[in-house]
Amino acid sequence: MLHRRPYNETSLLVDLFTEEGGRLTVLAKGARAKRSALKSLLQPFTPLLLRWSGKGDLKILTKAEAISLALPLAHTALYSAFYINELVCRVIENETPYPQLFQDYLHCLTALATCHASNESAVQTSVEPCLRKFEFQLLQTLGYGVDFLHCAGSGLPVEPQMSYQYRAEQGFIASLLKNNQTFYGDELLIFASLAFDKLGTEQKHILQAAKRFTRMALKPYLGSQPLKSRELFQGILPGNMK
Repeated sequence: MLHRRPYNETSLLVDLFTEEGGRLTVLAKGARAKRSALKSLLQPFTPLLLRWSGKGDLKILTKAEAISLALPLAHTALYSAFYINELVCRVIENETPYPQLFQDYLHCLTALATCHASNESAVQTSVEPCLRKFEFQLLQTLGYGVDFLHCAGSGLPVEPQMSYQYRAEQGFIASLLKNNQTFYGDELLIFASLAFDKLGTEQKHILQAAKRFTRMALKPYLGSQPLKSRELFQGILPGNMK
């Protein structure tokens, strides 16, 4: 379940992300009633086996069964999972199957659930690679084809120490300019490999560059409306991580 909201007096409208049906909205009749079993089942980050009926945009939920316990997400990891849910809600088409992205989504949530440490700063360090990897996978699913391995101007392989200017719909062009559009070759090579979890402490700048890039690349899909999860947790998360 990605999101839910009240409908009439006792029902819920529920946004789902499913392996075979993609993202869709279902009406859970009576889910808010005191004795409804759906009330406890329709919770975020609980794997569900679902059935629904209907041919229009709004389906009717006919069955819901938990197939495992909810993922143990807390604090920074939980806030980050809500951010991932909002991204999926906002950018992928309704009722279009995305089986690979669904698997990427599950892997991301599972990885977030393992982000345990003695302090929130350490948790943030382990959460960041999960978020960045999923953002790049989401961009790939959207067809955002950027060549991170070659200069868009010359076609030559990216050099780790060379600086490049990002040009939307073109790629990265070798340049000596230094601004918000500037990325270095070692950063682009990691972008291509998605090996964010392999970075050492001295490579923290690569994660920062990855976040800067995904914010730019996702902006056309998100539009001008700010992310509610980012606004909600901006004062809670250390360092405004998302």
